[in-house]
Amino acid sequence: MVIETLFLAVALMLVIEGLMPLLAPRRWRALFRQVTALTDGQLRFLGLAAVTTGSLLMLLLLLG
Repeated sequence: MVIETLFLAVALMLVIEGLMPLLAPRRWRALFRQVTALTDGQLRFLGLAAVTTGSLLMLLLLLG
């Protein structure tokens, strides 16, 4: 059951990650250029924000 949930989560991530390049490739490319111009500290902060947000959402789902 756990492995199936993990595969489902990875599959959903791939679908979500693929939506922007599929639907708006020019905007995605421009956004990607902006992200590559960020400093290491800025990228780390974005990573921390993503991990924190994802963890809080999982906690809310598991406790709710």
